[in-house]
Amino acid sequence: MADYTPLSGGEGEEVGEVKERSARSPRLASLDVFRGLSISLMIFVDYAGSIFPFVAHSPWHGVRLADFVTPFFLFIAGISLSLVYKKTSNKFLATKKAVLRTVKLFLLGILLQGGYFHGVNSLTFGVDLELIRWFGILQRIAIGYIIAALCEIWLSKIPWMNATNVESYFSRGYPAHWIFVLSLCGIYLGLLYGLYVPDWQFQVQQAIHLNGPWNSNYIVKKVTCGVIGDLGPACNSAGMIDRYFLGSEHLYKKPAYRNLKICQTSEVSDLDNLPSWCQAPFDPEGLLGSLMAAVTCILGLQYGHILVRVEDHKDRLRYWLLFSVSFFSLGLFLVFIGHPLNKQLYTVSYTLLTTGSAGLTFCALYLLVDVRGCRCLTFVLEWMGKHSLSILFLWLLM
Repeated sequence: MADYTPLSGGEGEEVGEVKERSARSPRLASLDVFRGLSISLMIFVDYAGSIFPFVAHSPWHGVRLADFVTPFFLFIAGISLSLVYKKTSNKFLATKKAVLRTVKLFLLGILLQGGYFHGVNSLTFGVDLELIRWFGILQRIAIGYIIAALCEIWLSKIPWMNATNVESYFSRGYPAHWIFVLSLCGIYLGLLYGLYVPDWQFQVQQAIHLNGPWNSNYIVKKVTCGVIGDLGPACNSAGMIDRYFLGSEHLYKKPAYRNLKICQTSEVSDLDNLPSWCQAPFDPEGLLGSLMAAVTCILGLQYGHILVRVEDHKDRLRYWLLFSVSFFSLGLFLVFIGHPLNKQLYTVSYTLLTTGSAGLTFCALYLLVDVRGCRCLTFVLEWMGKHSLSILFLWLLM
C-alpha cells in the first residue's frame, strides 16, 4: 500500500509495522472525492474569479468561495495523517519519513511558485534568486503537514477513549493535541496583536521615458505605521514578520488587497495618488499565518482519529458533526466579538469557520459516498482526488 500524502491518494501504511498483504483496508472513497472537489473548486475560482469577483479571494476581511480551498486541503492532509500514523512503533523512523515528505513538498512548491516557470508563454525559464518567492500554497501545506505529523507521532501517547462516550474524548483522548492547538493559537494572537509595527518602506519598479526608449527604474515608497495590533493591510504584524525574515523582495507581488476600492485606479498616472501600501508586496501564505494553517491540519487529524478508531457510521457522523458545528459556531462568535475573518492573515475565526465548513462538507460526502454508496455520481471527483498532485502541478505550471 502506498503512503498517504497531503494531496495524493492511497491508503496509509503503518509506519514501522510489517505489512500484511492479505488484509488491506478498503479505500475511503469520500476522502478522494473531497480532495477532487477541492481541486475542482481551486480551478473554478481561479478562472471564474476574474469574471465573477464574488467567488475570488476576498480583498481583505471577509470570506468568499476561493478562501475555502486552502483550508480544505489542509483539513484533508490532517485526516490522511491519521491513516499514515495510526500505529507507530519507531517514532524516529516515522519522523524521518515525515520530514523527507515535507521537504519534497516544500521544494516542489518553490519550483512551481517561486518563479522558475514565470516565462512559460515566452519559453523563458529560470529564476532570479534575489526575487524568488519562498512561500506558496504547497509550502503552506508542507508546514501544516509536518507540524501535525510531529504532533501525531510524539504527542499521541494516550489510548483512545471508549467509543460510546464522546465526552471522554476531551479527558482521555488526545489532550496533548488540544493543548498544542491552544498554544499555537495563543502564540499567533500574541504576535498578531502584541507586536509593534514601525514605519517601513519598499521599492517599486516604475517605467520612465527620457528622450528615448522606455526604461525601468526603482523608486522607494514609505508606509507610515507606528501602531500595535492593527489588522489592516498596511500595518499588520504578519506582514512585518515576513518582511523581516523573508525580505520584501521575496513576497507575493500581487496581493488580493489590491482589489480594495481604495486601491483601484484605471490610469497609470494616478498610482502616485493611491495609498503607498497598495503597491506593496504581501504574502498570503506567510510565516505567521502558517501557525494557524497547522491548526487546521491538526483539527483535521482529530476527524481522522474518529475515522480510524470508531467503526459505526452513525457514531462517526455524530462526532464529526459535533466538532464541525462547534468549530463553526465558535468562529462566528469570534467574529461577533471583533476578531475578523481574514484569509490573508489566517485569523483564528477564519481557521475555525473554514474547518467547521470542511467538516460539514466531509460529513455530507461520507454519507453520500461511503454510507449510501452513490459513487457513480462522484466518480469524476474521485478520479481527480486520486491524481490531485499531478493536476495541481499542471495547474500551477499554467
